[in-house]
Order: sequence, then C-alpha cells, then structure tokens
Amino acid sequence: MTILAIDQGTTSTRAFAINNSGAVRIVKVIKHQQFYPKPGWVEHDPEELINNIQLCIDSCDDLQTIGIDNQGESCLAWNAKTKRAICPVIVWQDNRTHYHIEQLLSDNKEDLVLERAGLPLDSYFSGAKFSWILKNVPEAKILLKQGLLRMGTTDAFFLDRLADRFATDISTASRTSLMNLRTGQWDEDLCFLFDVPSDVLPEINNTTADFGDILTNGKRVPVSASVVDQQAALYGHGCKTTGDAKITFGTGAFALVVTGKTIHQSAAQGLLPTVAWQKKGEKPVYALDGGVFSAGAAINWAKSLGLFSNYDQIQQFPSRKQSAIERELVFVPALSGLGCPHWDRKAGGLWLGLSLDTEPMDLMQSILEGIVFRAAEVINAMNDFVKITDTISIDGGLSTNTYFCQFLADVLNLQIIVPSAELTALGTARLAAGKQLKDMRGGSIKRYQPKSDKQQYLHRFKDAVARSKNWKS
Repeated sequence: MTILAIDQGTTSTRAFAINNSGAVRIVKVIKHQQFYPKPGWVEHDPEELINNIQLCIDSCDDLQTIGIDNQGESCLAWNAKTKRAICPVIVWQDNRTHYHIEQLLSDNKEDLVLERAGLPLDSYFSGAKFSWILKNVPEAKILLKQGLLRMGTTDAFFLDRLADRFATDISTASRTSLMNLRTGQWDEDLCFLFDVPSDVLPEINNTTADFGDILTNGKRVPVSASVVDQQAALYGHGCKTTGDAKITFGTGAFALVVTGKTIHQSAAQGLLPTVAWQKKGEKPVYALDGGVFSAGAAINWAKSLGLFSNYDQIQQFPSRKQSAIERELVFVPALSGLGCPHWDRKAGGLWLGLSLDTEPMDLMQSILEGIVFRAAEVINAMNDFVKITDTISIDGGLSTNTYFCQFLADVLNLQIIVPSAELTALGTARLAAGKQLKDMRGGSIKRYQPKSDKQQYLHRFKDAVARSKNWKS
C-alpha cells in the first residue's frame, strides 16, 4: 500500500509516494501559471490547481491514504452549491490590500490582532484578502445574501471540491488573522474587524483528522492530513523539540522554530507565533515563524535579467577571493518588501557599492549573500525567545548551492545540514501515516561547518536594510 503526499506550492503541484519500506519517490510534478494583473497583485487559476491536484493523485495506484500541504495564506471564494470558484486565488505574496491594512493601522486596530491571532496587520495574511473579495467581487455579495458563499484558504477549497469536506486545519487557520491562537477557533471580534462573517469560513480541524475521501482510479481514498507547507517541512525535518529549527528556501525563505506548548508573542521582533500542528487527541504544538519574502524569487529575477544562464555558474566564485560584502557590495532582497523582523511592505530592493568594474557575477554573489543575511536576521530574532540548537536544517532550491550554504554557516556560526529528501512531502506523509509507517527514510545529509567569521558583516547589511525601508509610496 502507498501513502501519497501532495505538495501544492506557489509554483507547482507535486506528488510523492511512500511505500511500505518507507522509501519516498516523486510521482508527478505539474507547474502552474502565475498571473500579475496589476502591480503588487499575484493570482493563480483555482481550476488549474484543482486539475493539477487530481492529475497528481490519479498518477498513483494502490493508495492507502493521502496527505495534502498547502500554500498557507493564499485564499479565494466559491459557490457552496456548485463548488466553483468565483474569483482567482489571491496568492500570499499579493499586496492589493495594503490600503485596507493602513486604515486599520491608523485606527489602532493592530493590538487586537496581535493579542488574539498573534499576527501583525499585514496584507500577507488572509483576513484582509477575504475582506477585499467581499467588497470587490459582485458574485460574492450575491452568494452571501443567498447563504451560498464559502471562503477559505486554498486547502479548504481543495477539500470541499475533491473530498466534499468544508474544512481547514488549525495550522492553516492560524495564518488567516481570524483564528484565536489560544482557543483554536474563529474569533468573532477578529471576523468583525475584517468584516468577514464567520459562517462563510470552514470548520477548523486537527492537522491529522478525517478530511473526507477523494475519488481516484475508481475508488475513494481517505485524506488523513492537511497542513501548511512550511509546517509540513518543519515536521519533515524532524524538528519536534523546543529549539529545533529549519529554514526552507523556496520562492521566499521561511524559518520556523518549535516552541512546544508555549505561545511566544513577539510583535516588536516581527516573529509570528503559529500552530505547527495538532495531532488527533493531542494538544497543539506551537512554533515561531519568520519569513523573508524574496529568496528563490530573487535568483529567478536575476536570471530573467540575464545576470547568469546556468545555475552551475553561481555555485562558487573562485575568481573572487573575498565575499561581496567584504568588497562593500551589498544587496537587500526587498523585492516584495521586508518580512521578519521589519514588516515593511514599502521597502525596496537595492544594491549598494556598485562601481564601474562591477560584473554580473559580483551581483549574483551579493544576491546570494543578501538572502543569507536576511535569513540570519530572522534566526537571530528567534534566538532572543528560544535558544536555537547548534544545528539548523535547511531545504529548498538554494540548499543545493554550495556557496550559499557555506556562507549561511559562516554568518550564523552554526552547523548547517541539508537532507537530500523532499522535506515538505516527507512531513506531510509522516503526518498522514500516523503510526502506520514509522520508518520513512529521509535520504543522505550534507553538512556545512563554519569556516570563517562572517557575523561581523551583519551590521553593514543592517545599514543597507535601513536605507531600503519605506521607499515606496
């Protein structure tokens, strides 16, 4: 029998199968389109996502159970009767609600959101996106009056459409700004603040629960786990003890550290208390989350500009005896603003230290380093609350870059380990499997030990960050 993990991410949907021996293999990968209809807007086609998930599930036979991880804050609305979406998916990167957020900030409403949801007021989260849909999508208003409107993060749409279960899990709900972090339920005051009726939102379940079943290859297969992708990765990395931390370097970079039963409120540092997971019959496990909005996205942007053509070109920089920052060249990857610990969506990406002899490879070296420094800012902020262990596990596209990984070890002065397995899928599968399958092999591990002290350059990078802040109107 096979356990199937569906990783529905920002750029693709991927299916991974785990057999009785615990071996993980990739079954199918389907990329989907990114739509940018206006500056600051990012959308996905919900029908494309649904079709891709079904195709991934249908690509695997002899399934025992399915686990699905999702994008987190990406959300949409749909018709309760037809199950058809009435708007595009508004992706987590989307910033269309910034005016609404600014109004709430000027009305001094952030304290309520911080106290109840543990989150700052920011267009990153789903609450303001739901409000935007209600105000700007005509069909949403009609369906609301008819009692046929459903709204939710993408996981709730997938489950409602494919498994006939209108539900989300507690880790995903904790990313909306509408869930009370202590009760694990929708908070009426928060829903009132964002003008989102709680009865249009899905039921909040444990991370491991009965999420219905999906028809595939002539039979119905149960969905036994649903979780945010970053929390799935945390579980896949084996981070289960307080102080265990991981960083996933995907489109953005997302660091999480386990805090156990403790909810850490850390508004000043820009860290987000969040539910890591809640297994059936157990209490929630909490974590601190810190995000860097542009990581792999910055690399792809640089490639689109022609700064490099092959990823092998940026694995090492042998002709450059020093790091870029040692040569006073700095890049701040604020291409979509700054996340933790700054939370400034008006910040702009910038280079400092450009000169007539600056070459494309110098720019690429500085981009890699800039992403490392931003990740280091997040980890240092976390360390003020929870003592980080002396090893951090990382994954994602940039974890294959040897220069990047070594520079990260040098800046953090910690051992960096890079498992070879697909950690998000592995975590999703482990949650879905429960106690049925204990031995899931995570593959080999590559280790990077600190070789030189790069921590001293953080102050230079922070100076550059200060210059990038509040740049956009």
